[in-house]
Order: sequence, then C-alpha cells, then structure tokens
Amino acid sequence: MPLRPLTEKDLPLVRAWRNTPAVRRNMYSQHEITEVEHQEWFARLKDDNQSLWFIHEDAAGEGDGLLYFTRLQTGNNSTFMGFYAAPNAVPATGTRIEFEALERSFSCLGLHKVNCEVLTSNDQAVNLHKNCGFKEEGLFRDFHFDGQRYCDVVRLGIFAAEWAAKREEIQIRISKLDALLSAKVARGGGTRS
Repeated sequence: MPLRPLTEKDLPLVRAWRNTPAVRRNMYSQHEITEVEHQEWFARLKDDNQSLWFIHEDAAGEGDGLLYFTRLQTGNNSTFMGFYAAPNAVPATGTRIEFEALERSFSCLGLHKVNCEVLTSNDQAVNLHKNCGFKEEGLFRDFHFDGQRYCDVVRLGIFAAEWAAKREEIQIRISKLDALLSAKVARGGGTRS
C-alpha cells in the first residue's frame, strides 16, 4: 500500500499542504498553522495511542496526501478518519487515498467500522465518501463555529461488510482513472493538475 507513517521530516510539506486555503476552509481549525504550532502538534502525537498518521504516496513514491485515523478504539473496533490531498496532486487522488484508508482500516487493522465528519459546505468530500460506500448517519446542526459563523457537520460511517461489497467497484474505478491519466501523459498532457 502506498502509505507510510508520518515522520518529522514530512512536517514542512504537510504544513504547506494544510495551510493552503482549499484545505484550511474544510477543517475545524481554519487559521494558518505556524511552524511552532505544527511542531507542538507533532510532539503530542507521540503520546497519542488512539491515532495513526500516514503520508500517501503516488506511483512515483512522492507524497501526495495526508491520511489520519483518530479516536481509534480497539475495544469497539472503530475509528474516525480524515485526509486531504496535496494541492498539486493528480485528479482522483482523494479516491486513491480513501481506498487505501479503507483497506488499512478493514484489512490491516481489522476494524468493524470507520466514521468521518465533514463540514456540509464540503460537498466534494461528502460525495466522495458516499461514492466509496459511506452512509450518512447524522447531521449536527451548528456543530462547529469557524470564527465567523456556525457550520453544520455531517457524520458518515461504513462497516467492514459494506466496504467488502464496494471494494471491487472502487478498485475498477481507480484502474480506469489510471488508464485515463496514462493516456493523457502519453499525449503530452502532464500528470499534475
């Protein structure tokens, strides 16, 4: 799987991704993260036994996104996941990261359920999760204050059995996307958007 654990050497790259306006506007904390704040966050991760953080790598072995599991509960066999793609990642990187996240959750970690929370203004993420088999489980009205206004948050979840039924469809979708990208590269269209 193209996932590797997040390390300290990744912090400048991850901070740059996280501070792009497109990523920030879809997070609970939307301010620009300082270097000191980022280092303090990473130091806290070392003592957090309920989270796992990974860099997703593209076919060339370059980092193209961040994936994280939080509130990992082994007794309940559940977790919350989130991710974001690098600003210059190829199209459909989100689908690839989601596939790897669900594979890691159910095949490697042996979990029963994966949850996620998304600001309702982030239609793209809500639709991606639903297309990968997540079911909407609830709407938390005015759940998050972003500094200017209250925002609704949608909770989604997927069970191992639901992923097993959806997995092949997503794998085929990724293969088709890879073929389209290869054809674009062969025509001289490049690989970055």
